[in-house]
Amino acid sequence: MKLKTLLLAGLFIQIAFAQDFEKVKPQDLRSSVDFLSSDVLKGRETATQGELVAAQFIRSKFIEAGIKPYFNTYFDTFESTRFKGVNVVGFIEGSDPELKDEIVILGAHYDHIGLGPKVKNDSIANGANDNASGTAAVLAIANRLARLGTNKRSVIVALFSGEEKGLLGSKYYAENPIYPLENTIANLNVDMIGRIDDYHDNSDYVYLIGSDRLSTELHQISEDVNKQHFNLELDYKFNEEDDPNRYYYRSDHYNFAKNNIPVIFYFNGIHADYHKTSDTVDKIHFKKIQKISRYIFLTAW
Repeated sequence: MKLKTLLLAGLFIQIAFAQDFEKVKPQDLRSSVDFLSSDVLKGRETATQGELVAAQFIRSKFIEAGIKPYFNTYFDTFESTRFKGVNVVGFIEGSDPELKDEIVILGAHYDHIGLGPKVKNDSIANGANDNASGTAAVLAIANRLARLGTNKRSVIVALFSGEEKGLLGSKYYAENPIYPLENTIANLNVDMIGRIDDYHDNSDYVYLIGSDRLSTELHQISEDVNKQHFNLELDYKFNEEDDPNRYYYRSDHYNFAKNNIPVIFYFNGIHADYHKTSDTVDKIHFKKIQKISRYIFLTAW
């Protein structure tokens, strides 16, 4: 088969998969964010009952999608000073016998800070954007990947605990992987993708951090998928080496990047409600989450 024919076939498959992801509606994403950011979970602080309820919710979503546990259980518990955290980890086996031992990690943190400064008798920091938005996106992407079953490499779906305590859940995973880290070819990390920051006047953008630092190939795949299907504004403002915010070092992807694993960190920027009780579901742009989730889905595939 000629190269041009192969490329066209690949493009048609991508279009079909992009259309398949349209089955994930904004209201489906909202239902996950609604639950994870509800007052019942009291801000999902690491090692609290609220975080455990969130972990059980994530496990139920894995089971519903037919995603197998990472090993004998979906819960990968780790200990740190004064508390225990729990990563929720699923596994989607690759379909290609020659490639399935290679791993793509699709991840987000699902913990938040718990209680914040009291405002009008409300002290629960709901964390709708940080990071119920990223968690909802990862659950939706993993659901479609599992149901399609066409990923050639294996995908580990990791919802990390302890990110707000210092990237502790992803640190534990990187130091105690079931599959050797040298088998991991990329980490796609989704952290805060449901809001619009002060630098943009519409929702059709996403900040990409780290995509070109360790792999030109991953960066090019990311660029090509966007050009072919989405036309999002890919903003690299915070990817600069001298970025004073140092976001490259501030989310779970960094524990993979420092082990020389190529990463992309998907991010919407900081907003006035960051780490406050006002980070609530009514301020989330669900069509934005849907479009960015479709983009991450095709990049992962």
